Amino acid sequence: MADSFPRQNARTRNFTLGHPRTVTVTGGGGRIYFLRSRHGEDTVNCLWRIDITNDQMAAAVLVADPLTLAAGESGELPAEERRRRERLRERSAGITSYSVSKDGQRVVFALNGDLYLAPEKPGRQPARVLKGESAYDPRLSPDGHYVAYISGGALGRLDVSAAEPQVKQLAKPDVPHVTWGVADFVAAEEMDRQRGYWWSPDSTRLIAARVDNQPVTDWFISDPSNPAAAPTTIKYPAAGTANAGVTLSLIDAASGDKTAITWDHRDYPYLVAVRWASASPLIVVQSRDQTRIKHYLIDPVSGDAQLQAEQKDPRWIEIHAGLPAQFPDGQIVDLADTDVRHLTVNGKAVTPPHLNVRQFSGRTDDGTLIFEAWDPTPRSWQVWAVAPEGKPTQLTRGEGVHGATVGGSTVIIHENTLSTCRYEAPQVHLWMDGALKRIGEIATHAAVPPLQPRPAWLTSTKRHLEAAVILPEHYDGTSPLPVLMSPYGGPHAQYAVAASHALLSAQWFANAGFAVIVADGRGAPGRGPAWEKAIHRDLLNPAIEDQVEALQTVLAKYPQLDSRKVAIRGWSFGGYLAAAAVIFRPDIFAAAIAGAPVSDWRLYDTHYSERYLGDPQANPAVYDQTSLLTAAARLERPLQIIHGLADDNVVVAHSLRLSGALLAAGRPHEVLPLSGVTHMTPQEEVAENLLKLQLDFLRRHLDVIAPEAAS
Repeated sequence: MADSFPRQNARTRNFTLGHPRTVTVTGGGGRIYFLRSRHGEDTVNCLWRIDITNDQMAAAVLVADPLTLAAGESGELPAEERRRRERLRERSAGITSYSVSKDGQRVVFALNGDLYLAPEKPGRQPARVLKGESAYDPRLSPDGHYVAYISGGALGRLDVSAAEPQVKQLAKPDVPHVTWGVADFVAAEEMDRQRGYWWSPDSTRLIAARVDNQPVTDWFISDPSNPAAAPTTIKYPAAGTANAGVTLSLIDAASGDKTAITWDHRDYPYLVAVRWASASPLIVVQSRDQTRIKHYLIDPVSGDAQLQAEQKDPRWIEIHAGLPAQFPDGQIVDLADTDVRHLTVNGKAVTPPHLNVRQFSGRTDDGTLIFEAWDPTPRSWQVWAVAPEGKPTQLTRGEGVHGATVGGSTVIIHENTLSTCRYEAPQVHLWMDGALKRIGEIATHAAVPPLQPRPAWLTSTKRHLEAAVILPEHYDGTSPLPVLMSPYGGPHAQYAVAASHALLSAQWFANAGFAVIVADGRGAPGRGPAWEKAIHRDLLNPAIEDQVEALQTVLAKYPQLDSRKVAIRGWSFGGYLAAAAVIFRPDIFAAAIAGAPVSDWRLYDTHYSERYLGDPQANPAVYDQTSLLTAAARLERPLQIIHGLADDNVVVAHSLRLSGALLAAGRPHEVLPLSGVTHMTPQEEVAENLLKLQLDFLRRHLDVIAPEAAS
């Protein structure tokens, strides 16, 4: 314990750098494209390709190197692309996305606002096919003849099959604050829908979203460190206010002629998804209160909508990334909620009641469905397969978070475990005769972190909460230790898993002299719809109660821990939870660090806040009861508030209003503003020094002696 911490660097690297990512399998499973930087300190992603022939993997070939393509140029990302990357929490540079033709022969990508088309044969430089248009989000038509893209809020089309690429503008804004082919804010931030246009299977037409942001409230993001800079105006749909108006049109790829797609837009204003893999495209729309969802099949000529399926839930209907999935034979795969979340094909459940499905990965050539499901015993996600009329088969085992990418007959298994303390090299398999045949791996260049999480696991008695307990590496087992709770504690995120990426920072704080507890409570994924929806109309009390229950379970097991010195830290929802815990339960929590906290859910976006708390005009008491502002005068313990001034997700007004309420009540607290920092902190120096400052705060207010000083 005494000498392990000083030798470790506090630097918080992104340990996915150098790891294969955004893996795509095309051409019937015979070709793999992926992004990877050169090493674990390199933030610039290159595009790579691997061919599979006769069940053999060729060596990875470099397709596009941003440093070569843009050498000597000072191009900047379009503002829209920066916002898209923020929604994706994208920290890397270089090539961050790409699009591949159906046969895998052509690939297009954007770099610094220009578009590049990679050659069919590797070894040649990609050709720049569009320059100086601040273009982004390019997508090849399935046949590879066209490239559609976004520029200045307009949808353009490039004919790359011609000797000289021909440009045509398919749809452009007709009034201010309108865009074509762009995902609206709540779709990108809350629905995991990052795109706003979709190609037809025969490459002759597109469906494009027209987003009208005029009714959305103007908010202003300023940079106080640069008083000469004008504030940036953003359209932010706060709870209870107007959303963007989203409509759809069919667009002819050659002429640009448009046909409106019609549905009951007034009752179902949210566009959740568009799928176009068969003759009739599928659209998914959701009611404003999120209790109803409809699936429509669209007539590709008239644009008329025919109801295909409908779902209802008195609380809300969960949206799942990539679902529903539509296939050329008309099969529709989705997830549905009963007591568990199960996989469905054309509305019929194909997974048993004991399996809680998390995500659909894809379908193999023989129709086998590959999916992920929760395995609570090792606190892991496992990959499973189910044939059209068969029983599910578990494909991965052991601790860790496992996932899959599927294309044709190729299945790529991704995993992150505790044993290697990093993401494993993705394993490439062929799906043959109902089983996986391993043919190789995609090498990872990611750095190995300088410390390895070593959690012990406890389960509480009342609610069976899973809690990871992380102690200092060289702890003697008897010395008193202060306690640091380090949760996210909210929806859509799970930290108490047997995977290093979730627990690295916890181990770092443990080695600094703390017993760190990571626990997921109600609302977190993994334990079924009832568990996730237990936070309906209350984002506050279940979250605090579950952290207290996890703490009490750990203290009963480890009596040497100091129950008088318990702190809590978190970011985003975790920041809200940390501040709430120290305000509402000062008998338990002695100090808190709240990073980018939501202080009042009225200030957060419509789709998130209203899903859990309802309409603030109809349910003002619910918003008041979950607000930190109305309870600020109750603060008795030290609180450190951290917030990026450029945050356009949880805007800095949350922390400033909380600080103002605390000041008005005469409650001491600390505020750490971060100039130029958004909701994420990709700047390495900022991330490193934030850890150090948090550690200093904890030591000061818990009266903790640093291990190196104690030695």
